[in-house]
Amino acid sequence: MQALYPEKNIRLVDGPGICKAENVWTGFRAARGDILMILDADLTVPPEELPVFYDVIARGLGDYVQGTRLVYPMQPGAMRFFNRLGNQAFSHLFTYLLQQPIKDTLCGTKVLRRRDYERLAAARHVFGDFDPFGDFDLIFGAARLNLKIVEVPVRYRERLYGSTNISRWKHGWLLLKMSAVAASKLKYV
Repeated sequence: MQALYPEKNIRLVDGPGICKAENVWTGFRAARGDILMILDADLTVPPEELPVFYDVIARGLGDYVQGTRLVYPMQPGAMRFFNRLGNQAFSHLFTYLLQQPIKDTLCGTKVLRRRDYERLAAARHVFGDFDPFGDFDLIFGAARLNLKIVEVPVRYRERLYGSTNISRWKHGWLLLKMSAVAASKLKYV
């Protein structure tokens, strides 16, 4: 990408490699622009879909924009059956917790403004700093700050690079515990 777009000042920043969230936060701190984007490196969502996300935030249609993989049909092999079931269950739980429809809580494609991320990061202690992926951290933080959350449907395909780091049962349990913490902070205050 650097070679293809030298005018874009694309930089490669090494994250600590501890977990996805820490690597994303490292990238966000190193970024120089006003709009921050996350696109998973496995390319399950093609980068060609990012302009739609940019347009939503640049036009002020949303403050926190995240992809939803559960609208369009997926490529065979893109998501395992129990992962899809878990995503649908968390969708219902988040819709209840956040009092707005949320179709997909774990899509890796997200966009927000730097100033909103900085406010989110400053208040990360409210929910606890134990989300290894950063997905719940961002969406709960966005809800807590009353940011307008908008979902953009994406075409989810089979991963092109790497292998999943998600252990569906272990991480599913962790995500459920994080949801309980969020419920205590957002719903039952």
